Amino acid sequence: MSMENQKQTIEYQMPDEQGFFGPYGGSYVPPMLEPVLKEITEAYAACRRDPSFLSDLAYYYTHYVGRPSPIYHAKELSLQLGGGQIYLKREDLNHTGAHKINHCIGEALVAKYMGKQKLIAETGAGQHGVALATAAALLGLECDIYMGEVDVRKEHPNVIRMEILGARVIPVDRGTKTLKDAVDAAFEAYLGDTQTQMYAIGSVVGPHPFPMMVRDFQSVVGREAKEQFRERTGGLPDYLVACIGGGSNAIGLFQEFLEDREVDIYGVEPAGKSFSVGEHAATLTLGKPGVIHGFACYLLQDDQGDPQPVYSLASGLDYPGVGPQHSYLKDTKRVNYVTINDQEAIDAFYVLSRREGIIPALESAHAVAYAMKLASQLPKDRSILINLSGRGDKDIDYVVETYGLPK
Repeated sequence: MSMENQKQTIEYQMPDEQGFFGPYGGSYVPPMLEPVLKEITEAYAACRRDPSFLSDLAYYYTHYVGRPSPIYHAKELSLQLGGGQIYLKREDLNHTGAHKINHCIGEALVAKYMGKQKLIAETGAGQHGVALATAAALLGLECDIYMGEVDVRKEHPNVIRMEILGARVIPVDRGTKTLKDAVDAAFEAYLGDTQTQMYAIGSVVGPHPFPMMVRDFQSVVGREAKEQFRERTGGLPDYLVACIGGGSNAIGLFQEFLEDREVDIYGVEPAGKSFSVGEHAATLTLGKPGVIHGFACYLLQDDQGDPQPVYSLASGLDYPGVGPQHSYLKDTKRVNYVTINDQEAIDAFYVLSRREGIIPALESAHAVAYAMKLASQLPKDRSILINLSGRGDKDIDYVVETYGLPK
């Protein structure tokens, strides 16, 4: 990617100067954090126009991450479904195995620009933690990762990877012991030292400027995909599909296509075990506007406005909030937000593995499952592009132990 092209990617119209996407986003933080976030906002504004920063980012994307990631036509899966043609944007082939490295490299470079010594963050499935630990090792920064005890057990291979890379993994044993509680603990630790640390949020969530900054770094996915798909087919995909937790992989794909009204866009949330409280994480489907972790968004909340417990078999999707730009895109009806339950995701996990030899992350399997439903209803000349956000190496022990191998 040329330096000029990279510069063009981070000149989006939204959010506004206060970090709002319509009524969502903003910065609802304690007064002591306001100057800290202002410093990060100003540093990022300088970085996004600094030729040296942009050159470094482009260098690492190409020569370290391995970008551009390819687009693959899943011919065997498409043939089995007998309908629309399924294509995969192979973010699972990035170094560290997921899309998370895209924004982690960017955030680590911003931290270096600011003179910080340590990165601090939360992780659910562990992909953000691994990617941030990788970026920290690459750029000579310390790294603390907070992770719920449930996820530490479920995603043990990623815990070991983080520790090998030199990060300190800190289990969180309160609340539901999952992603929301890890975010709480990481924010508290960050408040203890905002001078030498930078919080590197793992999705398009949190107070301004993080939803914008992570979105900008992830938008490389959509830019590549649009160019690659045109080269491959002569046009644009008819449908985009991506899973939604906080929403970073999804907005990374969607952003470049938002003005292409002929492209229908679907974000896939986890319906989990049922739509009972605590058995799903379908925030945009069942939530209502609220505030969590310093920003306004759709939120699964109780009558007092407190976050409800959430669940997904995919640790990277079990968050009660969602990115503010996704909240805005729901209200404006530009993106369709739908759900897939646990069993549908497991079925898709095995189908993609056995038809195409690609083991997807459980998060990505939600997108694959919805795309399979959609493809079966379409004529063969229609196309669906899935953001295959990560590979399933981290999930295989959990899947086999919990669900067994299919007969």
